[in-house]
Amino acid sequence: MSALARLKPTRIFRGIKRRVFQQQDKGTAQDIPNIPLPFEVVAYRVNYPDIAMLSDAELWFHYQSHGKQEGRLCHQLGNRQAFAKIIPPVIKTLEIGPYARPLVTGPHVKYVDVFSTEGLRQRADGVAMDPEQVPDITWVSQPSDLSCVDQHFGAVVSSHVIEHQPNLVHHLNQVDHILRKGGRYFLLVPDHRYCFDHYMTPSMITDVLAAHLDNRKTHTVESLLESRLLMTHNNPAEHWNGNHGNPVDNPEYPNSNRIERLQIGIDTYHEQGFVKDEHAWYFTPDTFESIINDLNELGLIRLKIERMYPTMRNSDEFWVILRNKSIK
Repeated sequence: MSALARLKPTRIFRGIKRRVFQQQDKGTAQDIPNIPLPFEVVAYRVNYPDIAMLSDAELWFHYQSHGKQEGRLCHQLGNRQAFAKIIPPVIKTLEIGPYARPLVTGPHVKYVDVFSTEGLRQRADGVAMDPEQVPDITWVSQPSDLSCVDQHFGAVVSSHVIEHQPNLVHHLNQVDHILRKGGRYFLLVPDHRYCFDHYMTPSMITDVLAAHLDNRKTHTVESLLESRLLMTHNNPAEHWNGNHGNPVDNPEYPNSNRIERLQIGIDTYHEQGFVKDEHAWYFTPDTFESIINDLNELGLIRLKIERMYPTMRNSDEFWVILRNKSIK
């Protein structure tokens, strides 16, 4: 029996389907007019009457020298739901990893996750989330792999997903492939300074390039050990107030010292034989922007930053819109 004959028919069909998907014309995404700017003088003036008397130029200088560091609201988007609503309901949209809290819903939205609908409902029930809020998952993917998605979309959305991708370049290029020409990737990205990753070292472009050159497909042992050793509390308001927790304590492992937590990490790795899922990257808005720009300059990705909304006070995330500018 030939090797081809031994293949299951479903595998053959999927291979053919994937090749057809890769070759077909992706089409052009519908445009999204009037996307709010990251800084709007009118919004800044209205939100902070104490500085309303300043000129437009003075307000911009105030934001750059004080407001950004203080997390002041300087645009129309007051929360993450408002950010997601930038996407018009008529645009065909894919959300990655919705869990039990999808950001986008409607007849033109589909979902991909590493768990099935039923699997997510079971997990949600176990962490006191509403299982009924879990959407119907269209594609069940392998971890950090979107190749199962065989349709194109005008927009892709992910919330606290990108930091879990072992190979950042691979993830961005997979999303780019899924997007129609001129499509946009909407990201909600944790700012490591205001979450349990506060004591982690910010990721550098060299880290991202090393993962790309290694063709990394799984998480590193270092990420597992760092998590056990350095994780702190996850209260963004406390982080904004300067209370980052005791760097020698990990609230996930109370009453344990450094050596005990490192041993927990070692034992976990030996028990699993691999690293299941950790944060692979630690970003701030500035470092994320720098990394994306460097990857573009190196010709490794085509998605470019169209908008970036910095982290607001008492929040632990910033928002980014990447766009595939290839619309010809």
